[in-house]
Amino acid sequence: MAQPSSRDGLIDYAKRQLGYPVLEINVADEQFSDLLDDSVQVYQERHYDGIMRMYLKYQITQEDIDRGQARGSNKSAGITTTTGTSTVGLTTTFDFEENQNYLQMPPSVIGVNQIFKIRSDTVYDGLFNIRYQLFLNDLYQFGSIDLLQYTMVQTYLEDITHLLNPNMRYRFNIRQDRLYIDADFGVLNVGDYFIIDCFRILDPNDFTRVYNDPFLKRYFTALCKKQWGQNLIKFQGVQLPGGIQLNGRQIYDDGVAELAEIRSKMSSDYEMPPLDMIG
Repeated sequence: MAQPSSRDGLIDYAKRQLGYPVLEINVADEQFSDLLDDSVQVYQERHYDGIMRMYLKYQITQEDIDRGQARGSNKSAGITTTTGTSTVGLTTTFDFEENQNYLQMPPSVIGVNQIFKIRSDTVYDGLFNIRYQLFLNDLYQFGSIDLLQYTMVQTYLEDITHLLNPNMRYRFNIRQDRLYIDADFGVLNVGDYFIIDCFRILDPNDFTRVYNDPFLKRYFTALCKKQWGQNLIKFQGVQLPGGIQLNGRQIYDDGVAELAEIRSKMSSDYEMPPLDMIG
């Protein structure tokens, strides 16, 4: 069908686009499967419809606190000892240590935006919460409030909050599946939560409409055409019954050209634009 909703459906769609059953597509089933996996990976990592923004919560345990406070080992962290020679001809050994201050992230998470603050601060905490006092004493008189002054006061309080309780520092790498949190684990409490603002890939097995995405269908078909031509290149000039000659090089070049066009269009139409730092 023209609207595939499964792996097999998308593979059959690509075969028909390449000429099947009129032509025999010289691509193995294993190659089709590998090419589809590659196409889905590109779709999930580059296409704005291949991901979704979500919020994960993780409850802190005593084991997390102990691991975050403990000093690491260069052997357990996979860091080798470096040896160098000083200016006076003495051999110096440099030892590196790394704390295990990370959370193991699901493989479906490909990016982290921020980690929300866990604890409050003196500006917005307790009975003497400044924002609460402003609402209590001023906002009931709606007609006498200067909104410009109120906005400036709120901005000033946000600046104080940022200085007293700054945003949590973190490091994340998609290939490592580890979210390193550069914070003082000694101030964390068992039972508190990390709220993580992140991006998660769409699993086609759960959201089958991914297989019907126009970009994925076209990209996968172009990959199959390139693979088909690559399989036939070594048979260039072979005469078939009826006088037909195989032209694997032309099929390969057409697939490469289509992929180049799709990838060029991806950066302008399908990818999220890079956000420049302002200020």
